[in-house]
Amino acid sequence: MNIERKWAMPSSITFNIKPIAELLDEEVFEGVWLDPFARDSKRATITNDINEDTSAEYHLDALKFLKMMDDESADGVLYDPPYSLRQVKECYDSVGKDLTSHESRYFFSDIKNEIARIIKPGGKVISFGWNSGGIGKNNGFEIQRILLVPHGGPHHDTIVTVDIKG
Repeated sequence: MNIERKWAMPSSITFNIKPIAELLDEEVFEGVWLDPFARDSKRATITNDINEDTSAEYHLDALKFLKMMDDESADGVLYDPPYSLRQVKECYDSVGKDLTSHESRYFFSDIKNEIARIIKPGGKVISFGWNSGGIGKNNGFEIQRILLVPHGGPHHDTIVTVDIKG
């Protein structure tokens, strides 16, 4: 496993942060790539965002978006969700949707399970957040690379995990 640390200014547009953009340039290969939380990003071939004011191709809840995909149909996923349940609630509130009690307990694990289902063997998931858990060994993934991006001051690091499905 390769672990790197590169400082950069924070940005709400994760993929525009220089070391993260460089990692994506190195790690995203040809094929079918999904981004269930794309906002206006065009890094993936199929994009989704719950907010209809974005340029994403689909505007579904991320779990519903992933459930419509066939088993082992994707070469890769860019998994850049809200990083906390508070942020999930803010995103849902902004589009007039309530977070259910099930979602408040299983939001992240349900999505990770769906990602594991749709990734082809040998496929890649690049996860972003405040932890390095990735998609998880229990879902058949092995971490290949971790990028820590500290932003200074009171900002949390952005942690990028590159997982391969065994």
